[in-house]
Amino acid sequence: MRVKRGFTSRRRHKRLMKLAEGFRGRRKNCFKLAKPAVQRALKYAYRDRRARKREMRQLWIARINAAVRAEGISYSRFMSKLSGSGVILDRKALAALAVENPRDFSSLVQQVMA
Repeated sequence: MRVKRGFTSRRRHKRLMKLAEGFRGRRKNCFKLAKPAVQRALKYAYRDRRARKREMRQLWIARINAAVRAEGISYSRFMSKLSGSGVILDRKALAALAVENPRDFSSLVQQVMA
C-alpha cells in the first residue's frame, strides 16, 4: 500500500514556518529560505543564552568597581576583604545595592574595610 506523506510534510513545514514569523522578506513565507534562517537563529539563541550570563557578570563587576572606586579602593581589594569578613553577598546583589542604595553600599564598604 502506498504511503502518502502530505500530512507529515505539512506539519513539519508549519512548525518551521511558525518559528520564522517576524523574519523579513521571503524568509518568513518561503520554506526553502526559512529553514536555514531558523536554524541560524536557533544557533545564535543557544549561543547567546550563555553569553548573556557572562555579559551580566561583567556588568555587575563594572558597577561594583565604579562604586568602590568612589570610596577610594579597588574592586579586587574590596572583594578580597569582603570574602575575608564573612559577608555573603554575590556580585548581583552587590551591584543592585550599589545602584539602588549608594548610602547603604558605602556603609557596607566602610564595615568591610574596618
